Amino acid sequence: MAVGIALVVGLVGAACSPPGQGGSAPCAQRAAPTRYRHVVWIWMENHSYSEVIGSPQAPFQTGLVEQCAAATAQAVVGSPSLPNYIGATAGQNFGIADDAAPSDHLITDDNIFRQVRASNGVAKSYQEAMPSNCALTSSGLYAVKHNPAAYFSAAADRAACQLDNVAMGSTTGGAFIHAIKNDALPTLAFVTPDLCNDTHDCAVDVGDRWLAKWIPKITASAAYARGDTAVVITYDEPTPVPNVWIAPSVKPGARMTNPTDHYAALRTIEEMLGLPLLAQAANAPSYRATFHL
Repeated sequence: MAVGIALVVGLVGAACSPPGQGGSAPCAQRAAPTRYRHVVWIWMENHSYSEVIGSPQAPFQTGLVEQCAAATAQAVVGSPSLPNYIGATAGQNFGIADDAAPSDHLITDDNIFRQVRASNGVAKSYQEAMPSNCALTSSGLYAVKHNPAAYFSAAADRAACQLDNVAMGSTTGGAFIHAIKNDALPTLAFVTPDLCNDTHDCAVDVGDRWLAKWIPKITASAAYARGDTAVVITYDEPTPVPNVWIAPSVKPGARMTNPTDHYAALRTIEEMLGLPLLAQAANAPSYRATFHL
């Protein structure tokens, strides 16, 4: 279903500040690009906004929200996990109300992964603990219900999944850290931690520490320094879901307090990448103006 600030408060600023940029904060209200080159979308699990943001178990995420932006009333678009992952990537959840495997939900409709490819971009999913590319069944700490690209079953979608839905690796080796360090991030990076690190099976502080390892690596990258890379952290449920929007252009402390949902997040990311709006995303509000994206 349903992304660490250091546990010592005095280290929060250091954890959030991207190294190699003079200790600057990750969000500085720089000029926003018309179109972003990269969006990294990280999905976490099973905690409401107040259980994470402001919690002593989540100093890193709390610090990120203070330095960057968040929607304080973002709602789910279904229950349990799977309909939220599908809704957020297809603009509709197709009436799904379970966490069944892709063999039970063969979806041929348009989706953001297909949209990115159609615009000559690259959409990759980085799945922690996944045993092989585009694994269609759960295994160990890998849950296929948290891997939406595996549910889009049109021939071209399935072929792309086999190529671009990959094991994430760690901060010391593997596909995702290689892309970060070598300025090779895809247009859309959909990142799913394993069942412990996403806080599905483990405590909030576990996920917070996981994020504290990864987010500074992204914000210290060459891609982030250029100003056209953004990072979005989203929890799947329950309402209101914790979330953080991070980019050099973001206005520090910006808040969207009006009611929104996962479709609003999808709409905003589609706008950032110059994509058409999928299904319910067309009726949802955008965060771009409020957050200065």
